[in-house]
Amino acid sequence: MRHSDIQYTKLRWLLTIAGLVLYVVDIWTDIGLALKYFQQKQYVWTGLTLVFVLAGLLVTQIFSYAWYWDDMNDVLRNPEGKTTISGMSKGGLVVLHLFGMGNFTRYYRLLKKGFKVVWSTTNSYTVEERRDVHHNLFCLATDLSMLKLLEAFLESVPQLLLQLYIVLGHDECSVVQYLSIAFSFFNIAWALVDYRRCLRRSLPHTREMPSGLPTVIYLLYKLFTITSHILSYSLLLILSTYSTIALTILWLLGITWTHSLQTNFCSTKGLELFYQAVIGVILTFTFFNVKGQDTKKAMIIYYFFHSLINIMAPLLLALLKPELRTATLLLTVSGLILGGSVLGLLSLVLYYRLLHPRGKWHEPDEVDGLEKETERMKRIRNFLQPS
Repeated sequence: MRHSDIQYTKLRWLLTIAGLVLYVVDIWTDIGLALKYFQQKQYVWTGLTLVFVLAGLLVTQIFSYAWYWDDMNDVLRNPEGKTTISGMSKGGLVVLHLFGMGNFTRYYRLLKKGFKVVWSTTNSYTVEERRDVHHNLFCLATDLSMLKLLEAFLESVPQLLLQLYIVLGHDECSVVQYLSIAFSFFNIAWALVDYRRCLRRSLPHTREMPSGLPTVIYLLYKLFTITSHILSYSLLLILSTYSTIALTILWLLGITWTHSLQTNFCSTKGLELFYQAVIGVILTFTFFNVKGQDTKKAMIIYYFFHSLINIMAPLLLALLKPELRTATLLLTVSGLILGGSVLGLLSLVLYYRLLHPRGKWHEPDEVDGLEKETERMKRIRNFLQPS
């Protein structure tokens, strides 16, 4: 399907509401879990649980505000130099983001504009206008999905790792913990698929990601590899809390590789360095194409060490903590790590060999083969490409 034919549908609008509900429930289950730990006087776990919630919230507010600022200063999107965007002044945006309402503001804008387009029966757009309106909705959705992806890897993924470490290593089990684990898992899955589909729909010359089997296989590839890696990290933490040093080294390696690629996602150098630090966290758990280049070799190297860690974690725990060798829990988790690694890599190969959309669309109505690129399109193009 050509991008000019893609419509922001009623189903897509309803799924946006579902994503908002999942986002809110995920945060509130984590806050409820922190309160439970506090009542039990588990102050370290309380602090860590809240730190991950606040980290995801803080980072998304910083980028959300920076993107609003870029959009206001974009001469293509704001040729008149207006100091407001969708009725919000720069001062108002500062206040909203200081109170952590950046994501909710974006949800409100997308739902409001989407409602007028997909539910109204009085629209009198021309074909060209309709295409631009629906493309703009997907751009708004992509900005939101970028923030959701960052939030997933800064809050949901570390939260999942922490709760699995507590459950597996300290025999602490409760309904609230299981709810937190479940909603963190669902939030990660939602963020991955929503981001990939929104990104490809908003880029004008990129083929659409087919729904159905390709989406399912891609999701399985990501979920199996990420989950097996989180389980491996949890076993290493059970072995020794000093394993956090190894995780820090992996994070620094991710930052170094991202920096070496000379990314140009942000409009300022300071924010670009902050962005690279955030991407280092994501690369600690899964692979992404950081700069939209051919990364076949980098992906092979990444998943070689990914598999090595997944093999070493259960072996080290069995060798250094012999009392756990026959533990049902260790055998179960080891089986999940092995099975997840194999199924994840098989899904990866299947997806990229047979199901990955290749090539680009070439629109016939380009002027001199070039199109003016807004700051938003530059942002979308330069962000993480799905891999």
